[in-house]
Amino acid sequence: MQKSTAAHFEVSVKSLFVPDQSNPDQDFFFFAYRITIHNHGDTAAQLLHRHWIVTDGQGQVEEVRGPGVIGLQPRIQPGQKFEYESACPLATPAGSMKGFYQMLNDEGETFSVEVPEFYLVSPEALH
Repeated sequence: MQKSTAAHFEVSVKSLFVPDQSNPDQDFFFFAYRITIHNHGDTAAQLLHRHWIVTDGQGQVEEVRGPGVIGLQPRIQPGQKFEYESACPLATPAGSMKGFYQMLNDEGETFSVEVPEFYLVSPEALH
């Protein structure tokens, strides 16, 4: 599990390879990940945007930007957590993801919360 803490928000990530949705013979490797965002501060904030940098095992980089996560723009209260699951296909048996969330607090200030780099590794990559 990878963790990052910024502006009183802690982000942790767990990832796993999903063999039944992958097809290594067709260079298709499917990974799922679970993200937990915990507000350790004393002010609520809303997650407005995401920015992902996805790198495959050959160094190909794809950037993904968009509003919120999984169709939501959650408002996270002090002491609360928001968890969600998503997925990422790759053409290689290993890769990584990292990025950040753009947040807006109740005082009208925007700030970024880093998503620490985490690795996507299938069993094929370990041989």
